[in-house]
Amino acid sequence: MNKLRIEGNLEVALESAAKSCRAAAITNETFARLAEERFTGRTERELAWWVERTMRDLGAEGVAFPPIVASGPNGALPHASPRDVAIEPGQTVVVDAAAKVDGYNSDCTRTFATGELPDELRSAYDTCRRAQQAALDQVKAGADTQALDTIARMEIEAAGHEALHGLGHGVGLEVHELPVLRQTAAGTLTAGNVVTIEPGVYLAGSGGVRIEDLVVVTEDGAEILSRYTKDLVTLN
Repeated sequence: MNKLRIEGNLEVALESAAKSCRAAAITNETFARLAEERFTGRTERELAWWVERTMRDLGAEGVAFPPIVASGPNGALPHASPRDVAIEPGQTVVVDAAAKVDGYNSDCTRTFATGELPDELRSAYDTCRRAQQAALDQVKAGADTQALDTIARMEIEAAGHEALHGLGHGVGLEVHELPVLRQTAAGTLTAGNVVTIEPGVYLAGSGGVRIEDLVVVTEDGAEILSRYTKDLVTLN
């Protein structure tokens, strides 16, 4: 009986993952199109609306949450809100956005550069990318959620920064679900979980970097649904 219940739960989880995958595909295409847009001189709010409109045009029923577009010092706030402020050259721009399809959510964050960045911001990007990959490499069924958070946290702290939030969370019918990957929530991952891996590095008064992938947990790793490049993209 227990074996049948476990298999049934896995089947439901995988069906949910497939629906989140369709939402992620729209999110991926939106990021690819966004990278072709002009950023400098446009406001954060204007680009956030562009993201939402594009997701709907691509077939999403809506967005999972209001898109975040945060440039310069605003990007140093993990939960920034878009402002009626023009984006300037030489800044990082954190874009956190997600499509919803058939009631299921996705989630993705990428950080762009609007020209040559100061050394501290370029270094922050490298640190965040390294922390994210280190955690991703250990994602699999049975992985301890606190330990995964610790892996990314140690990379960020070793570079002299403070980790201001947990590593990630589950995604499905809600954009924030169990399991939670952070120091204050004990647990383990199971096959079929859909979770985010999203460390951030934030430099108060200067800018921020966050890199977030949506992944499906498998028995021996993770299937990454966020396909848009994690290389630092410098916009035209």
